[in-house]
Amino acid sequence: MASKRLGRRISAAVGGAAILAMIGFTAACSSESDKAPETSTTTTTTEPSLTPTEKKPNPSGTNIFTPPVVAPEQTYNPGSR
Repeated sequence: MASKRLGRRISAAVGGAAILAMIGFTAACSSESDKAPETSTTTTTTEPSLTPTEKKPNPSGTNIFTPPVVAPEQTYNPGSR
Protein backbone atom coordinates (compact mmCIF):
# COMPACT_ATOMS: atom_id res chain seq x y z
CA MET A 1 0.00 0.00 0.00
CA ALA A 2 2.81 2.37 0.89
CA SER A 3 4.63 1.57 -2.35
CA LYS A 4 1.57 2.53 -4.43
CA ARG A 5 1.28 5.81 -2.59
CA LEU A 6 4.99 6.52 -3.05
CA GLY A 7 4.78 5.76 -6.77
CA ARG A 8 1.85 8.15 -7.19
CA ARG A 9 3.70 10.90 -5.33
CA ILE A 10 6.81 10.46 -7.46
CA SER A 11 4.82 10.48 -10.71
CA ALA A 12 2.92 13.58 -9.58
CA ALA A 13 6.19 15.35 -8.75
CA VAL A 14 7.73 14.40 -12.11
CA GLY A 15 4.60 15.59 -13.94
CA GLY A 16 4.58 18.87 -12.07
CA ALA A 17 8.26 19.40 -12.83
CA ALA A 18 7.60 18.72 -16.52
CA ILE A 19 4.81 21.30 -16.58
CA LEU A 20 7.01 23.88 -14.88
CA ALA A 21 9.82 23.14 -17.34
CA MET A 22 7.48 23.66 -20.31
CA ILE A 23 6.33 26.98 -18.88
CA GLY A 24 9.94 28.02 -18.30
CA PHE A 25 11.02 27.10 -21.83
CA THR A 26 8.07 28.96 -23.29
CA ALA A 27 8.86 32.09 -21.29
CA ALA A 28 12.59 31.88 -22.06
CA CYS A 29 12.16 31.40 -25.80
CA SER A 30 9.80 34.31 -26.31
CA SER A 31 11.31 37.70 -26.93
CA GLU A 32 10.06 41.13 -27.82
CA SER A 33 12.72 41.73 -30.49
CA ASP A 34 11.21 39.15 -32.86
CA LYS A 35 8.08 41.22 -33.36
CA ALA A 36 7.63 43.17 -36.55
CA PRO A 37 7.57 46.94 -36.20
CA GLU A 38 4.10 48.26 -35.67
CA THR A 39 2.80 50.45 -38.46
CA SER A 40 -0.59 52.00 -38.74
CA THR A 41 -2.29 52.49 -42.06
CA THR A 42 -5.76 53.72 -42.68
CA THR A 43 -7.77 52.27 -45.50
CA THR A 44 -11.15 53.30 -46.75
CA THR A 45 -13.48 50.82 -48.32
CA THR A 46 -16.64 51.36 -50.27
CA GLU A 47 -19.43 48.86 -50.20
CA PRO A 48 -20.44 47.39 -53.56
CA SER A 49 -23.90 48.18 -54.76
CA LEU A 50 -26.44 45.42 -54.25
CA THR A 51 -28.12 43.92 -57.27
CA PRO A 52 -31.21 41.71 -57.16
CA THR A 53 -30.70 37.99 -57.61
CA GLU A 54 -31.85 36.24 -60.75
CA LYS A 55 -33.53 33.34 -58.96
CA LYS A 56 -35.60 34.04 -55.92
CA PRO A 57 -38.06 31.75 -54.13
CA ASN A 58 -41.70 32.21 -54.91
CA PRO A 59 -43.57 32.72 -51.62
CA SER A 60 -46.84 31.43 -53.04
CA GLY A 61 -45.31 28.39 -54.80
CA THR A 62 -43.74 25.22 -53.51
CA ASN A 63 -40.54 25.34 -51.54
CA ILE A 64 -37.74 24.85 -54.07
CA PHE A 65 -35.11 24.20 -51.41
CA THR A 66 -36.52 20.91 -50.06
CA PRO A 67 -36.27 17.65 -51.99
CA PRO A 68 -39.43 15.67 -52.74
CA VAL A 69 -40.44 13.09 -50.17
CA VAL A 70 -40.15 9.47 -51.30
CA ALA A 71 -41.67 6.79 -49.07
CA PRO A 72 -39.64 3.62 -48.49
CA GLU A 73 -40.89 0.36 -49.93
CA GLN A 74 -42.97 -1.87 -47.68
CA THR A 75 -41.34 -5.02 -46.40
CA TYR A 76 -44.43 -7.12 -45.75
CA ASN A 77 -44.10 -10.88 -45.99
CA PRO A 78 -47.54 -12.53 -45.78
CA GLY A 79 -46.07 -15.98 -45.02
CA SER A 80 -43.90 -14.99 -42.02
CA ARG A 81 -45.25 -14.29 -38.54
